Amino acid sequence: MLVKKNSGELITYNPKILRKSLSKSGANNDEIEEVFEQVSKEIYDGISTKDLYRYAFQFLKKYRNSYAARYSLKKALKNLGPEGYTFEKWVSRIMQAAGYKAITSQTVQGNAVTHEIDVVAMKDEQLIFCECKFRNDEEAKISVTTPMYFLSRMKDVENNFYQFFNKNLTPTKGYLVTNAYLTTDSIDFANYYNIGIISWDYPENRSIKYLVDNAALYPITCLTTLTLENQKTLLNKDCILVKDLVDNPTFLNPLNLSEELKKEILIEAKELIEIDCFSCKID
Repeated sequence: MLVKKNSGELITYNPKILRKSLSKSGANNDEIEEVFEQVSKEIYDGISTKDLYRYAFQFLKKYRNSYAARYSLKKALKNLGPEGYTFEKWVSRIMQAAGYKAITSQTVQGNAVTHEIDVVAMKDEQLIFCECKFRNDEEAKISVTTPMYFLSRMKDVENNFYQFFNKNLTPTKGYLVTNAYLTTDSIDFANYYNIGIISWDYPENRSIKYLVDNAALYPITCLTTLTLENQKTLLNKDCILVKDLVDNPTFLNPLNLSEELKKEILIEAKELIEIDCFSCKID
């Protein structure tokens, strides 16, 4: 049986991949098996990945909204767009969760030209410059030209001192952060030149999906009980993470929602960020 990707490419259906993706939802083993069986009944030869995702999402949501929310992380990241600025703010929150101070959209003078740095982060004597690459296509891949370009930018600034967070430091490392995948050449090039990389699925224990699940860094766009309009309103008010809403439920007040719906949203939000061991390490 074949599955059609968004690009039109046909790949062999692998039930193990579906079951593994369902296991990331937070559902228990019995619920996962039940959803797996329900989705399996809907699958046909040539089904699109979009429809496969839609069936899984709908069946998970019948059990708990938070299951569907976890399962929809990749789509939720796409909904931080269409521009990349909100993604940059979300990346800064990842850095903060990892113990760094972080700010976005800074301009620095290099040896040759000026550079806009998407996220500047600092911890102890480490000064990190982050290049954020946001993609609207859930199957997009970052080619080797991107880390090549980023390396040239880092070379232009690496020996200069910059004043951030009341310290005068030289950049110690550059990080390329993306919600997309990386090609093999991108990974090899970045690793050879000591460029930090965080992508959707790489490195395995520091990837975006790993960090989000292990540190409850779910973007507000994960919540299935919010409309897209509601999500954009909250993002514009710097309510970036689901945790922000749990910490400050008054973010919901301008949305003019019923008390019942507010309660439902907060239940989903609290369930979503309940984890046994909070951990966020990027280095």
